Amino acid sequence: MTAVDYAPLDEAGFFLRAIFDVATLPAAVRDTIPGADRFRQLILIGHGGRRLWEEVKAAGLQSEHPIDDFTQATVKRWLAGQLPGVAHELIYPGDGPVGLQALGRLAGWHHDSPFRVGVNAEWGSWFAYRAVVLADSSLPLTPSMTGDSPCASCRTQPCVSACPAEALQDRDFSLQKCVAYRKQPGSRCRITCVARTSCPVRPEHRYDDAQIAHSYSRSMAMIEKLY
Repeated sequence: MTAVDYAPLDEAGFFLRAIFDVATLPAAVRDTIPGADRFRQLILIGHGGRRLWEEVKAAGLQSEHPIDDFTQATVKRWLAGQLPGVAHELIYPGDGPVGLQALGRLAGWHHDSPFRVGVNAEWGSWFAYRAVVLADSSLPLTPSMTGDSPCASCRTQPCVSACPAEALQDRDFSLQKCVAYRKQPGSRCRITCVARTSCPVRPEHRYDDAQIAHSYSRSMAMIEKLY
């Protein structure tokens, strides 16, 4: 097994890593990953909390997708330093489809929430998938993050009652209600998600307002384009 130093990823806010043996991935997951049959391992990298955004701001990137650009540069630098000469391919961020939530479930990072953002006991909903790498590496495989969904023991479900669009009622998420409300003039969810910010799980990791606005502005732009 190859020993590597993950400290450079931690310093950039990429606290979540999962190493999978490609050959043992469920076929339904493996078959959706382009080029998976040419490599031995899949490396899933995610960020948790505020650190990544702080590093992105410090880098001063003036691009359309600063988080993706920072992620690509950081991960490529880490690969070059820790796995020199090992064949690899960074497939996300990228243009091809990658089932991030399916990989997240395998890693134990992702549990469904009423507001349709993955949640876990360690980070709440304040994490995201940032990179997927295929590599001919021999890194130690990582155990799945254990624990039940925090939502299972959340009796009051403040996210449901806080949603101004009433999109989480009846134990089902209504995309139609969510989109219709976000498009309204003066919507409270235009550049945020009130349901998500009302979630009581690990609020100490909540993104700062600028990062939330950055993410939800992008989704708002997509809504206005598609709807």
